[in-house]
Amino acid sequence: MDLCNLSVIRSLMADAGISFRKEYGQNFLTNRIIPEDIADNCTDERDSLIIEIGPGIGCLTAELASRYKRVVAIEIDRGLIPILDKTLAEFDNVTVINADVMKTDLNAIIQEYGDGMPVSVCANLPYYITTPILMYLLESGIKFSSITVMVQNEVASRLVAPPGSSDYGAITAVIGYYGEVRKLFRVSAGSFVPMPKVDSAVVRIDLYREPRYIPKSERLFKNTIKAAFEMRRKTLLNALSAKLGYPKELISEAIAATGHHENIRGERLSTADFVRLSDYLYDNSK
Repeated sequence: MDLCNLSVIRSLMADAGISFRKEYGQNFLTNRIIPEDIADNCTDERDSLIIEIGPGIGCLTAELASRYKRVVAIEIDRGLIPILDKTLAEFDNVTVINADVMKTDLNAIIQEYGDGMPVSVCANLPYYITTPILMYLLESGIKFSSITVMVQNEVASRLVAPPGSSDYGAITAVIGYYGEVRKLFRVSAGSFVPMPKVDSAVVRIDLYREPRYIPKSERLFKNTIKAAFEMRRKTLLNALSAKLGYPKELISEAIAATGHHENIRGERLSTADFVRLSDYLYDNSK
């Protein structure tokens, strides 16, 4: 069964009496090369548990199941579950869970199905909830090997942007705390039904096996990044002074400790710079 064939997709949905649900940001792939490429690049470890978010009718799920030892697919739309039962019936290494991933105990899933295997995440994320899901995964404390996601192309550009570029933002600096991001390939809007208004791209985050950065206060580190980008047009000195409440003299000293001038803007600081900056504030504000 070609799960990327438009006629097959429409037939399956018609048989189940359902239609595309805009509130879930549903866009199903119709280019069969894309799920193959995503599955090939999901992780380097074939003996893995893959947690898939949003399997839809299962076109990517089937490719993952053909390559990796175990797949757990989490689908929020109850109406798609009977379709997935049908399209994935040939695979005995797939479990489909009807749930909202943001309310799902991923540790419990790993304990039940992981059997000590490396764990990676693979997802075609709805545009409207990309950042919340990424942060939920990264802040879960789970040692994923990698997180491979298809997102809006504009978001992908932000995730991989270097410091100082116009696309570099708070999400870039924060994700750099957890791992290294690379853009794998672009996916045209015409590869989906319904067709979205913009192109997508697939990115992979390889999480650090051991922490690369250990800020003295993770909360202050993240708050410093947030403050720097909430007032992007202001200098870093003025933005942090307005949002964090520390004296300007202390903030100026902290910026200097990172090797930068106080008139610099936050978008020019790397993840490592933000760690040094927040550590200085933490050490000298007591």
